[in-house]
Amino acid sequence: MENLDLQEIRGQLDGIDSQLVELFERRMKLCGDVAEYKIGTGKAVYDAAREKEKLGTVTGMAHGDFNRQGVYELFSQIMTISRRLQYGILAGHGQCLDTGFTMVQELKRDHSRIVYQGVEGAYSHAAALQYFGDDADVYHVPSFEDAMVEVEEGRADYAVLPIENSSAGAVSGNYDNLVMHNLYIVAETQVSVNHALLGLKGAVLSDIKRVYSHPQALMQCSRYLNANRQWTQFSVENTAGAAKKILEDQDIAQAAVASETAGRLYGLQVLERGINHDKDNTTRFIILSKSPVYRKDAGKVSICFEGLHKSGSLYNMLGNLIYNNVNMLMIESRPIVGRSWEYRFFVDVEGFQKVLKKLDLIFVLELICGKMPQLLISIIFPMRLC
Repeated sequence: MENLDLQEIRGQLDGIDSQLVELFERRMKLCGDVAEYKIGTGKAVYDAAREKEKLGTVTGMAHGDFNRQGVYELFSQIMTISRRLQYGILAGHGQCLDTGFTMVQELKRDHSRIVYQGVEGAYSHAAALQYFGDDADVYHVPSFEDAMVEVEEGRADYAVLPIENSSAGAVSGNYDNLVMHNLYIVAETQVSVNHALLGLKGAVLSDIKRVYSHPQALMQCSRYLNANRQWTQFSVENTAGAAKKILEDQDIAQAAVASETAGRLYGLQVLERGINHDKDNTTRFIILSKSPVYRKDAGKVSICFEGLHKSGSLYNMLGNLIYNNVNMLMIESRPIVGRSWEYRFFVDVEGFQKVLKKLDLIFVLELICGKMPQLLISIIFPMRLC
């Protein structure tokens, strides 16, 4: 091979790149023609057999393992872009996707019943009143799943459940519950969480031997609690329930991690304020409904999907968010029961109307999942922070 300097090599690369762009544009023009043909004949955009055959053919033209893998990835992306073009042309001909959601100006609040997990004074109680108002008809049940069942069976119109904390992370059990129940997230609200150590009247820190709270609250206060190694920590259903237990047991050696509001409600005294290590500690709560509705000003979509258990499936899904200029806000994975080392994904993306107008994004998700993904959430903005 003749010796070339760097500029000569770059010049040749530039020439090849120009040819690639020209060929790409010619290919997209032909893909547009294919879309028009499919509109006329009713054929589906995605043809799995054709794509598999094409990938096998082009991969076989390459030399060496590295180039074959590269060609496979390159043409996989080219075909993804081609589908995106074709779905866009379908949308231009009025072939829109029916998501099954109904737009409303506001959520129905009059004569609505709202359920939350825990007892009075819990942060979930505060979230329910924050979103629906102090005069809302609210009641509580023992567990998160109980709250979902209340809505599912029609005894409540909405359930308010924690889904994520800014310092302790996801409330993973509620992600699992979302899949088990036929409900939709129609709103969210955020509550500033400030924990206190609460004890009986007259108690002092040296009296304390056992501390009770929800596991998330214990994690959020772990630095403070772990610095007091003489204390044994116990998990209970919720923070306000822990405060109620201290009152009922009347044991001066017991303390609860809960809000000062819960302390006042159950007649406890504050032994230490602000014990959570993240002073901006915030919990995001979701509002669940049996009806698939979304507010006109919705600003977020959450999607639940199971990717194929093979190399590149998650990469391909996330790549389509990029191609559609959709901003991903959050991704959470949960193991699938009965399928070891396989995972279900929960993704929040920004911009409700923008996302649902992206036919190709939804259909590509269908392609990756093998079925239509579950659109769980249309979340409401603006939100009020307490």
